[in-house]
Amino acid sequence: MAKRGKKYVEAAKLVEALKLYDVNEAVELVQKTSTSKFDATVEAHIRLGVDSRHADQQVRGTVVLPHGTGRNLRVLVIAKGDKATEAEQAGADYVGAEEMINKIQTENWFDFDVMIATPDTMGLIGRIGRLLGPKGLMPNPKAGTVTTDIAKAVSDVKAGKIEYRLDRTNIIHVPMGKVSFGTEKLAENFTTLIGAIIKAKPTAAKGTYLRSITLASTMGPGVRINPLRVND
Repeated sequence: MAKRGKKYVEAAKLVEALKLYDVNEAVELVQKTSTSKFDATVEAHIRLGVDSRHADQQVRGTVVLPHGTGRNLRVLVIAKGDKATEAEQAGADYVGAEEMINKIQTENWFDFDVMIATPDTMGLIGRIGRLLGPKGLMPNPKAGTVTTDIAKAVSDVKAGKIEYRLDRTNIIHVPMGKVSFGTEKLAENFTTLIGAIIKAKPTAAKGTYLRSITLASTMGPGVRINPLRVND
């Protein structure tokens, strides 16, 4: 087991290991126990009562957090003609088609956080799928990053749109803001996020859906939320 630093150990003493906190209590505690010198990201880790090995129990989607994530995401749009112009006007950081694909392929260039594409360019993008996939950058219709409505897609990402999806252990890991947001904004972001995940519950899911919920700041201890109280 890795040895924890003194600041972490002291912060962890403020958290009751076996207690399940209400949302506002948990958010306040996450802020108090943030040990980093920078404005730490607050993350939610949500274990669901589904089996990600089955296609009919997948949980994946997107949601626009009301107060964003606190990150200025760099958006690359792969589009041509009028759609490229639309992307530029919407505030995309980089826009192009073949030239951007070649740049990624030959220069190993990844100075962007989200790639959005029009359906007609997916053949081009397929050439670098093996490079984009492991980095989680491959555009996907379910995530709203393969679309003809380029302006909306760019605006949503800039406004704080995030993608949530199950990992192999049936847990969703997502950022939900910065410590500096304060309790009210972080709680509103969390409520919006958890509402979207509940709405995305697969019909094939049986038993308890929200198994456990933990919030934590970057390098801070985890604070557990009572899954039965998230809608209070």
